[in-house]
Formats: sequence, C-alpha cells, structure tokens
Amino acid sequence: MGYLLKYLKNYVKECIISPLFKLLEASFELIVPLIMAQIVDKGIIAEDNSFIFQRGGILVLLAAVGLTCSLIAQYFAAKAAVGFATDMRSHLFRHINTFSYYEIDKIGTSTLITRITNDVNQVQTCVNLVLRLFLRSPFIVFGAMIMAFTVNVKAALVFVVAIPLLSVVVFGIMLSTVPLYKKVQGKLDLLLLKTRENLTGVRQIRAFCRQDEEIKSYNDESETLFHLQTFAGKISAILNPLTYIIVNVSLIIILWIGGEKVDTGILTKGEVIALVNYMSQILVELVKLVNLIITFTKSIACADRIKEILLEEPSIKNSVNAINADFNSGVSIEFKNVSFSYPKSNEHALSNLNFCINANETIGIIGGTGSGKTSLVHLIPRFYDISEGEILINGANVKDYSLTSLRQNVGVVLQHANLFKGSIRENLQWGNEFASDEQLMEALTISQAKEIVDGKQNGLDFEISQDGQNLSGGQKQRFTIARALVKNPSILILDDSSSALDYATDAKLRKALSDIKTKRTTIIISQRAASVAGADRIIVLDDGAIVGFDNHDNLLKSCDIYREIYESQTKKKGA
Repeated sequence: MGYLLKYLKNYVKECIISPLFKLLEASFELIVPLIMAQIVDKGIIAEDNSFIFQRGGILVLLAAVGLTCSLIAQYFAAKAAVGFATDMRSHLFRHINTFSYYEIDKIGTSTLITRITNDVNQVQTCVNLVLRLFLRSPFIVFGAMIMAFTVNVKAALVFVVAIPLLSVVVFGIMLSTVPLYKKVQGKLDLLLLKTRENLTGVRQIRAFCRQDEEIKSYNDESETLFHLQTFAGKISAILNPLTYIIVNVSLIIILWIGGEKVDTGILTKGEVIALVNYMSQILVELVKLVNLIITFTKSIACADRIKEILLEEPSIKNSVNAINADFNSGVSIEFKNVSFSYPKSNEHALSNLNFCINANETIGIIGGTGSGKTSLVHLIPRFYDISEGEILINGANVKDYSLTSLRQNVGVVLQHANLFKGSIRENLQWGNEFASDEQLMEALTISQAKEIVDGKQNGLDFEISQDGQNLSGGQKQRFTIARALVKNPSILILDDSSSALDYATDAKLRKALSDIKTKRTTIIISQRAASVAGADRIIVLDDGAIVGFDNHDNLLKSCDIYREIYESQTKKKGA
C-alpha cells in the first residue's frame, strides 16, 4: 500500500485538513459525556431548569460545530481519494500501454481490466475511509479512556484491559484475512475472463448451442468466488460480535463498580452515566474501525495487485541511443538467421529465417494455418522481439530505432478488423489526426470503401458502434485498410486483411494498391494464392520455415507447397 502513496503527493493539503477537522469533531464529542454528567448532577437532581437549558445550548452548539467540521473533513477526504484514484488509474493505463504483446499475453486482458477498475476502486474507498477514520477512531477510543480517568481512576481501569484486548482481536483477524482477499481478487479475474469471453463470443456460443454449457461453467466460477468470499466474510464477521461482547462485558463491570461507588458516595450518578457514555463511544468507534479494517484488508490485497502491474517492466524498450526512423527514400528489410518463439513455448514459431526485401517492393506471404505468417510480420514493428538473429531495416538493426518513430512508419492491418465507437471520420483519423476529408476519401477509394460511405446518410459522420457491430465483416476490413492508408506509411502490412471480401472486390483492391505511386514497401499475407500472385516476390512458409521465395511463375515450377495451394484454389472440381 505504501508504494501507491506517491499518488497522494498532489493532495497533501487535503490529507492534512481532513484528519485535522475529524480530530476537532472528535474533541467536541469527548466533551459531551462530561456535560451530560453536569446536567444530571447539577440540573436534574437539583431541579435547576436554567442550568439544564444552558448546558443543553452548549450541546447544540457542539453538535453544530461538529457537523461543520465533519462536512469539511468529508469534502477534503473525498477530493483526495478521487484525485488519488484518478492519478493512479491514469498512470496504470499509461504503463499498460507500454507493454509489449508478451506482457499482455502473460498477464491476461481480463486481469488488467480488473486491476484498473475494481482494484483501483477498492483502494480509493480505503483512502477515503482512512483519511476520515484512521485517526478519529483511535483518538476517540484512547481519548475516552483518558477522559474516564478524569472521572474515576479505578473504574477507568476497565478501559485499560478492554482496549488492548480489542486491539488483539481486530489486528489478529485482519492479518488472517489479507491472503484470503488476494485469492478473492484472483477468482474475480477468472470470472471476468469468463464473462468477457461469453460477451465477445456470444454469436459463436449460440451458433453451436453452447448456452447451457457456458452458463454451467460461469455458475461454477461464480460459485467458487461466492464460497471464497463467504469464507473470508465469515472470518471478518467475527469482528463485530467479539467487539460487542468485550465492550458489553466492560459496560456491565462499569455499572457494577459504578453502582457500588454511588452507594458509598465516591461517584455521582452523572459520573456513572459519563463512564457508560464513554464506553458506548468506544463501541461505536470500534464498529467503524472494524469496517475500516475490513476495507483496509481488501485494499491491501488490491494494492499489491496494482503494484505488481506497475512494477512489471515492458520487455521491449528503446535502446540507449535510439535513432529516429527516416524512410522517405524507401525501406529495405533483411532477416538474418531469425528465430522466434512465444513466451512459455519450448518450440520455435519461426526458425532460421534468411531473406531480404528490397525498397518499394511488394512481397506476398502465404502458407498453411500455423505456418508463422502473422508471427513474421509482428517482428518488423517490434510487437515481439526475436529470440535469435537480427532484423535490419535500411541496414540498421530494428532495435536501434525508437519505437515511436518505427511504428509511425509502419501501417498494420491485422487479421481481426477492429474499429472503435465513433464516426467513420474519427476512426480513419487514427492514422493521421490532421487528415483532410479529401485524404480520407482518397484512402476510402483505394480500399474500395467509398461506396459504403456514399451509401450512408451522414457520410463520414456515420456513427460506428462498438467494434463495428453495425457493419459487415467485409466493410470493417475495408475501413481498417483505409485507416492504414491514411497514415501513409513507408511499410504497409496487410495481414489477411481481405479474407472477408469477395473475389471481385479483392481484385479491385489489389489493383488500386498496385497503382499507388507512393514509395512504399508492401507486405501482403493471404490464404488466397490469387491475392499474392501479383506480388514482386512471394515467401512460402511451412511450419515456421521458408520453403520458397520467388515470383509466382517460378514458385509454380520450384515449390511443391505453393503449387499445391494454387492448384487447390484454381482447379475446378472434377477437372
């Protein structure tokens, strides 16, 4: 928890004012039992109404001042807690965005979502309560004990025994529940993962009639979380009854001792009432403190989980003397003895790749499912780092370029066409936020998406729903291609980005791309031989290794795998 306190540095004033006003409120509250004792002893017994009204007025004044102090404390505590959570969440989000694919794969998307939402909210609640109660409750507890000594020393010894006993109970249960709440948050991660998978894959689940199985699986995860939360809650729930038992036994002892001393004239009735009130104050504050301890316990677990993410260093960083990528004259790419394996995998996804792509050349990549096509192109913008060998861009190692300048010069259209909620214009301007409507329309024309925009009533202002749910698969793919073209990158990577297009539209797209006069190195991944046949050269991959690298005609003669793919897609059945 201490690691995260740095996010409170901008709220030092609030962190001082809030507890200070809470202590002022508590000070006024400790005076109340003494005034009540005076009202009983000097007002009620003596039947002095003026004295009763005078002391009653003081109580009203104390209540008004206490309320004012409490409201001020609440305001500054809330301001500090919300600001603390905002700064921490923003930093956490920025830090997560520095992660490479490796860290995201290792930690998991659902876990990251839980930690940036639920965990941060838990810590925010804890900060709010701590600022209000962490000093106030102990101050009332020990203040009540001290005030009790001013009334009667022997009777106050009950407080000396009760308070340490209560402390042992509270902190003992807190220490035993911290690891349990860590497990609860871990199970919450799994439940969120299951929820996310079901919501994103709802069409597939219904298509395969898997609703009942998925509901059962979700219920199992939810049931596990429920039992774990219940077990932790039961231990935490012991706090209230134990504190009530200790305090109520103490009250009985005080009344017993007080009653004897009233009979002997050592104590007055008002002083006994004051002692009872002080013990009641302790009871109320301990209930608050118990709730604070429970919240604090949960927050410690959440804070540790947030700290884990903040301490996770991205595996892909800029080198010490990183250079800016300047690819205006064209881009050549060379792979030298490159091998790559995914995290926690003992086998290479790519093995000993050696090839060179000339500047402004169009390269096709084809191969069977799992042959490593996507893995290969992910190495160029350093989404992953290679395991062995080196990748050279214009003669310099890809690791020598700054990540920002490198990726600014690479346009990638991934297999899954992902669009964001917003207008068509806003989505396209991800490639270039200053792009004019003319530039957007030019990119839409090349990607064969202009007709889609022309058919929408609002044109470029047509609102796309989350993940483009109000568009077809082919429409989404064309918009993602347009988005990459708006960026005007020096390296354009199309990763199976036309798989949802019909053959006629795919052919128009390929022709439009080939007609572009801009100096650009283009890499096209496709399962269709026709989509890569027009490339200058084609890389044929099989099980992570290159088995062919030549133009279409020569590969038909020299590469059996390429010839099989081509013939399987072009020959008619029965021919």
